[in-house]
Amino acid sequence: MNRIDRRFSELRAAGHTAFIAYITAGDPSLDTTGDIVLALEHAGTDVIELGVPFSDPLADGPVIQAASERALRHGVSLGDILRFVKGLRRTTSVPMILFTYFNPVFRYGIKKFVRDAASSGVDGALVVDLPPEESSEYKAEMDAAGLSTVYLLAPTSTQDRIALIAERSTGFIYYVSRTGVTGMRDAVDQSVKPMVSAIHAITDKPVAVGFGISRPEHVKEIAQYADGVVVGSGIVKLIGDLQGSPNLVNEVETFAQQLASATKNR
Repeated sequence: MNRIDRRFSELRAAGHTAFIAYITAGDPSLDTTGDIVLALEHAGTDVIELGVPFSDPLADGPVIQAASERALRHGVSLGDILRFVKGLRRTTSVPMILFTYFNPVFRYGIKKFVRDAASSGVDGALVVDLPPEESSEYKAEMDAAGLSTVYLLAPTSTQDRIALIAERSTGFIYYVSRTGVTGMRDAVDQSVKPMVSAIHAITDKPVAVGFGISRPEHVKEIAQYADGVVVGSGIVKLIGDLQGSPNLVNEVETFAQQLASATKNR
């Protein structure tokens, strides 16, 4: 049982929902990312997704695209992030997964990526553009290393697709709350609750909902029926807005506390 499985098991026993925070590694710098990770953990974040900056992010909206561009300008690579996590593990035990596209993993080398991810202290990965039908080699390596392999489901997913993802995902299933790219929205789509119920009907694996969730009231609503809630763009925008400010880390922690508390006070 890795850190992700353990955390969801503990939360389920307590009747709580996981708060999952996404940040882009290296934005505005890897040193500051380390401070933000510790602040998120202190705020009550249950799982942290570290986005690997990529130049052609098909699923990312403008906020996260801009964060990736800032990190890439600083030369942040996948190898840098793995070394960064390894150093960070001396001071934190918060579950961490990598949120990436397949190109950086392929160029790094699948076997080398999995080996280095496991030795660094990463707990799993979500490779956005790698579907289960094309990931047998990758999945076998991840399973052998004890790392979680998270796959995506969407509002357009068929019943057969739901069954396939439910079978293949480990750690948790990531349900994309709407079609399109990441970004902040005013309200939670009314289709989310019945879709999460449909996924729960065929698996007891945790289901986390992300994309378009940016406010404590969104988190509180989804926490009534999902096992996890992911907030990305709202946090990343705050980091972008406060670049260079001495208050950046404290402001992120305060915002994360508001989001995390919404998953525990149901």
